[in-house]
Amino acid sequence: MTLKEKLKKAKEEIEFLKEKNKQLQDEVDSLWAMMDEMTKSDMENWTHLLDELEADILLKSLMVTKKKGLA
Repeated sequence: MTLKEKLKKAKEEIEFLKEKNKQLQDEVDSLWAMMDEMTKSDMENWTHLLDELEADILLKSLMVTKKKGLA
């Protein structure tokens, strides 16, 4: 194998690796976008649950009376 053939093969390998790198970078970017969406969704779900819990505690605190009444 001559030096020219080795250089040509190396250049082809570099181009292949550049394309593969680009594809993998696109996949990584896509996965990060999905992670951001999942995190945002989790925050919204937990916020909703905390709002419900706060309303439930408020309702229960309003239903408790500390004064004793006559029966």
